[in-house]
Amino acid sequence: MATHEYDIVVVGAGTAGCYTAATASDAGYDVVVVERKDEEEAGHIACGDALKGADAFPEAIPKSQLESSFTNTDVDHGRFEIPQENTVLEIPVPGELAVIDRWEYGRSVIEGAKRAGAEFHYDTVVKDVTQREDGRVTGVRGKRDGSVQRYNADVVVDAAGSLSLLQDKTDLSDATFDTNVTYSQFCSAYREIVHVEEPVEWSDALVFKPTKRAAGYLWYFPRTDTEINAGLGFQMNEEPMKLVEDLKQDLRNRPEFAGATVEDKLGAALPTRRPYDSAVAPGFMSVGDAAGHVNPTTGGGIAGAAYAGKYAAEAAIDAIEDGEVSEANLWEYNENVMDHFGARYAGLDVYNIFSTAVDVDDLMGLLGALPATKLAEALYSGSANVGWWLKIQTAIKAIGHWDLVTDLYRTKSHADDLIDHYGSYPNSPDRLSAWQAKRDAIMDDIYATTGADPKY
Repeated sequence: MATHEYDIVVVGAGTAGCYTAATASDAGYDVVVVERKDEEEAGHIACGDALKGADAFPEAIPKSQLESSFTNTDVDHGRFEIPQENTVLEIPVPGELAVIDRWEYGRSVIEGAKRAGAEFHYDTVVKDVTQREDGRVTGVRGKRDGSVQRYNADVVVDAAGSLSLLQDKTDLSDATFDTNVTYSQFCSAYREIVHVEEPVEWSDALVFKPTKRAAGYLWYFPRTDTEINAGLGFQMNEEPMKLVEDLKQDLRNRPEFAGATVEDKLGAALPTRRPYDSAVAPGFMSVGDAAGHVNPTTGGGIAGAAYAGKYAAEAAIDAIEDGEVSEANLWEYNENVMDHFGARYAGLDVYNIFSTAVDVDDLMGLLGALPATKLAEALYSGSANVGWWLKIQTAIKAIGHWDLVTDLYRTKSHADDLIDHYGSYPNSPDRLSAWQAKRDAIMDDIYATTGADPKY
């Protein structure tokens, strides 16, 4: 058995893990990233390749080091294909947007973390978490080439992705760390990188198309005008879909994909839930997908994961300097996440919940009637300035959808209440339970309005 000593151990070499490692290493701390894939495969992650917030990355790995992976910076809007209404809805996407080569991007963030001073141990599969009797996490154990590898550290950062094994292996019973996590809060997704013979006419758009059930959608994101990330996902609380077969059937029905060839195939589970209420425990933190840091309506999470890594590293550094890596000393991480994007993602989760309780044809009819700018606000900010004028305008356009319009308006009001409540996220662990109780009361109103089954 080999034993390694570091200030911080990061498990997982994705966006959140690499930004954690880069931020801490740049500050002079000894950091290792433990990655299960080999060096060549590391960074190869199932993703839609769409990057919202392409202009905003923490300085530990600046945008200039990532731009080689930006393959399409001309995308500026979403294109919603609504077969049920025989219409196409085009909505603006606020902020800078890009479609990327995710594998090249993955290599870039790894190189950025290395450049900052982080070490990488590839081909190492973490099997267990080491923990003291008082609950403090002290490291992880794994295997590389059949040999046991033990990593001791002041702080362990879980960047191991959705449904992380580390959380199952850690005793979190006495911590504030969010354990209210089930498969139903995730989606199963599959994507292919497809080359087409002729340039697509929608190379400046992110294309979305609903499946026959409200729980899923297809996407077509153009890396270039002839290289398309084509994928499909569905909520895991619904009946399973035949992802590969359903995607291929839609591809066959689209004339622009005639004669297309497939370069790469990959699937994954992705969080479509609100951020963890708390992603800290003594000596332990989770970041990125491992903490639900993903927009629940679109699945996008690269920019949020990068900042989660930055905030986690900064909180770990402060705690290590204090000589105490307790929840209270790591708590600033939770506060920074909620202040930056956590409240917005929690608001967006309300619309995800709304969609699970609505008939897909009715939902598509309503989306086709909504003003594009207001729909864009709801999809990307979690709220929209929807007044009585919108109710009247929508009612005129959406004859037969009045009840759904009313439910959406009431749901939007609850989403606003929830976002406001996240603005008062507690500044210490001892106040979390009272904050959660009030939040859960708002969620009860949301379930009653939407008719959705409780998600949490």
